[in-house]
Amino acid sequence: MPVRKLKDYLNEQGVKYVSISHSPAYTAQEVAASAHVPGREMAKTVMVLVDGKPSMAVLPAGHRVDFELLRQSVGARSVELAGEQDFRDLFPNCELGAMPPFGNIYGVDVYVSLDLAEQRDIAFNACSHSELMRLPFRDYARLVRPKVVRLSSD
Repeated sequence: MPVRKLKDYLNEQGVKYVSISHSPAYTAQEVAASAHVPGREMAKTVMVLVDGKPSMAVLPAGHRVDFELLRQSVGARSVELAGEQDFRDLFPNCELGAMPPFGNIYGVDVYVSLDLAEQRDIAFNACSHSELMRLPFRDYARLVRPKVVRLSSD
């Protein structure tokens, strides 16, 4: 089960979470609808290259990454969408495109949208296209220590 590493980590840290199985869905908005999670709480993880380094941009399901805004927010020279070849091997226990926003587990920097940081809870893909997890944002922030930045103008 690919989500085992994440569940073990959350259990070791004493984090209370809910795991929700749903029919296969491939976009964050489809997942939110399938699992009956508000889109503002459903986090999508977009892999980007920040000055050539694979990083996670995490934002609400209905938002889009503004690459120039993210570049300015983090003081980078360049930010661009990562191709599958840039991150495929970083998440060996996850289905492609279903990696959770826990870059700390995988050695990847995480940038979280201000809009998502204002939510009480966060929900996200749990290494597969048919399971998600939901937990308090404060617990997520405590464990991951993401950089909260403006990365979307939605």
